[in-house]
Amino acid sequence: MQYRTLGRTGIKVSPYALGALMFATSVGNPDPDDSARIIHKALDAGINLIDTADAYGDSEEIVGKALKGRRDDVVLATKVSRPMGGDPNRQGASRRWIVTAVENSLRRLQTDHIDLYQIHRPDPTTDIEETLSALSDLIHSGKVRAIGTSGMPASDIVEAQWVAERRGLARFRTEQPPYSLLSRGIEREVLPVAQRYGVGTLVWGPLGQGLLTGRVRKGGRNELRRAAFVKHVSDERRLETVERFIVLAEEAGLPLTHLAMAFVIAHPGVTSAIVGPRTMSHLDDLLAGIDVALTDDILDRIDEIVPPGTDVGTLDQSHVPPALEQASLRRRPAGERTAA
Repeated sequence: MQYRTLGRTGIKVSPYALGALMFATSVGNPDPDDSARIIHKALDAGINLIDTADAYGDSEEIVGKALKGRRDDVVLATKVSRPMGGDPNRQGASRRWIVTAVENSLRRLQTDHIDLYQIHRPDPTTDIEETLSALSDLIHSGKVRAIGTSGMPASDIVEAQWVAERRGLARFRTEQPPYSLLSRGIEREVLPVAQRYGVGTLVWGPLGQGLLTGRVRKGGRNELRRAAFVKHVSDERRLETVERFIVLAEEAGLPLTHLAMAFVIAHPGVTSAIVGPRTMSHLDDLLAGIDVALTDDILDRIDEIVPPGTDVGTLDQSHVPPALEQASLRRRPAGERTAA
């Protein structure tokens, strides 16, 4: 295992990170003991970064129990800001919620510190200085070692770096964006900005939320189980592109999953790719391809199928800025509009 430095933290992490969403009994593996065995096998194989979140059902509890006796071997990451119930103050990136949420995560994870505490999604209702101030205090208290973000646009990454410098606050050290053969939009701004500021990137969705496993084929049977998270399986453009990658993988003598994973970790701006196996066989397949390196010829052919910096369709659960979701942010009030 060739370890990489997580941004400028000095922390060494594996090129594959173990995502823990599928360990939640409500959406993934219904057997916590089996999830623990998957975690242990990943650690034994050299994967040393585990990523979970407070919003992933009972994932934190399962991870915390599985790490008993092995906590010091793991770079443990979790996230905050997604809604935790109907209370409007049990979400977001306010100081009020962050200082409460971190205690809840520490308890569920059965640990006294979190190595990487991440803002799960941008919170436009909270001043970034408020968020950074609260996170800085957690670092000073020893409860958190480093802080990061997930789904943050490049402009917000820059602003957060500037605010931290001006106010003498802790800086975001990582960003967690989506990235795959099908979703290359972050190559345009997010990855270059992260590289410029020394921000490590933990990319999620490297298998296109299942589309790049080969278990979903155009005109064939959909074998993905997480129906709530896979609306994109009906996107004909994405399915047609997957078929082209299947042909390329066959010509390269590789399983599609190995082609997909090798592609994302080949980018110099990517620190680790988060894999989310639900079963031991899923993990075994991914581990078998961890040393695959793609030739320039294969990378060139990938660029021909999906040009750099472009996305094919939309990835489920990717962050959508409020300005795109809320029409009121794009339209002047009716009384202020002038006739064309």
